[in-house]
Amino acid sequence: MSEERRAVDELITTLKQMRDEIKLKVHLANSELKGEWNKLDDRYQQLVKQYNPAKEAAAEASAGIWQSLKSVGEEIRTGFKKIRDAL
Repeated sequence: MSEERRAVDELITTLKQMRDEIKLKVHLANSELKGEWNKLDDRYQQLVKQYNPAKEAAAEASAGIWQSLKSVGEEIRTGFKKIRDAL
């Protein structure tokens, strides 16, 4: 497994844990945080949809694909941290 793929695997796992934790608390949040949560959750779902096929085709994937997925994941993680800190 390439270093980039391993980093994306770890990032996806971290995002899932953060998402699950925040999801439990978000129902108590104000509407602004709920709106931000909905946007980030949609992006997370899109990332997972893109990640799973890329993971299966990893032998053929270029480094650019992994870097793209990692970049989107990092943006989502930053947003999740912002919401978690606000809760």
